[in-house]
Amino acid sequence: MKNYKGKCSCGNIEYCFEGEPISSAFCYCDNCQTHTGSDKWFGLWVLKEKFRFSKGEPTIFTRLGDSGEAVNHAFCGNCGTTLLVDPKVVDFYSVGASTLTTENDFSPKMAIYTASAPKWAVFPEGVPKFDLLPSGVGG
Repeated sequence: MKNYKGKCSCGNIEYCFEGEPISSAFCYCDNCQTHTGSDKWFGLWVLKEKFRFSKGEPTIFTRLGDSGEAVNHAFCGNCGTTLLVDPKVVDFYSVGASTLTTENDFSPKMAIYTASAPKWAVFPEGVPKFDLLPSGVGG
């Protein structure tokens, strides 16, 4: 089983996870746009029990998700890199694909919250689009 590693921009926080993500998504929700300063977040959905921080401790910012439940953003308090998003209504983390240091060929399997995307957003060809979340994924 392959292991993946990642880190923040300054290297103060490192993480690893075991095995392949259960899915991956471009998220175009308003919060992801604000946090990334872009049109989307690219998250790898990693089961919580397969993930761990191996160096340093992230700072946590908590907001309410559409479900009314907490959504935690784990980021480096030094450089500000968001490493993962933890929606408490699911059993996985959305790990920032751009923070991986392990070679990978991940691509998005879906685009979610596309109804919130800016007019200038470009969607990848052949990737299913959902206005919100697909049924059966969290709340």
